[in-house]
Amino acid sequence: MNAAINEDFSGMHEPHWVLRSAFQLLVLGLVFTEVMLALTVHRGLIWLAVPLVLVASHLMHGALIGLHEAAHGLLRKNRGFNEFDGLVIGTLSLMSFSLYRVVHQTHHAYLATERDCEFWPFSHTNIPRWKRCLAAFFELNFGLFYGPFELALTVVVWTLILWAVATFGLWKYFFWMYLAPAVLAANLQNWRKYIEHVGMTGDTVNGSTRSIVAKSWLGRLVAFTLLHEPFHGVHHQRAGLPHSVLPQHVEKLQPKKPGERTPYPGYRYALVELMRCLADPRVGPQWRTI
Repeated sequence: MNAAINEDFSGMHEPHWVLRSAFQLLVLGLVFTEVMLALTVHRGLIWLAVPLVLVASHLMHGALIGLHEAAHGLLRKNRGFNEFDGLVIGTLSLMSFSLYRVVHQTHHAYLATERDCEFWPFSHTNIPRWKRCLAAFFELNFGLFYGPFELALTVVVWTLILWAVATFGLWKYFFWMYLAPAVLAANLQNWRKYIEHVGMTGDTVNGSTRSIVAKSWLGRLVAFTLLHEPFHGVHHQRAGLPHSVLPQHVEKLQPKKPGERTPYPGYRYALVELMRCLADPRVGPQWRTI
């Protein structure tokens, strides 16, 4: 990592209110995009609906990261609001918030080991390659339906939603405003998660994670809309830090031991490396003994 990156990110103290309000601005942006989608679908402007679906899917992806922040108790200062937001995001994402929190705790407690449930089966050396490739294919392409959704609340809410859609003939709005962007957002979530870990076999945090530290304004905007999740190594070293202060600790991503990686300047660079790993997806230092 070069000094310029440290100077760009570590000179801050109290995060600007815009950084602290990233999730709220994200939700407002998503609501505005959904309203625009509703108008374009109503007027039959499909050529405009397609790019809006892409924008909505990115913002939904950011909202899914809000589920991650809520699981750490960091999304809202008020505990009740934090749990409420996590429950709402989880329900609308076909995901059990409580179950996600339990599984994600194993990811932090047993990072990249065989007890890291979030990266089963890639962290298990006894799982054959074809099963790991099959799991990667389904998770990266059908992410919305890959995770568990057994909570009764989710069933009740979605029964009511689908009843209303069918009763009032709102299927085209449901497709353009929810289903299409949600499928893309779930896949984006899983692609980002894979970029962060799959193929990493180091025995330190920086050796088992990929981080993105972009210097361009577009890269920083992407990091902002993803609640600074690209600073992933910092999050694993200091899991109790709110997302808004993660950029202040970018120096923690400096490689210090063999096998640790310098942060990538953009997702496309890390994606190229991930693609090389998908032919044999694996996570954790236990693979180095195979």
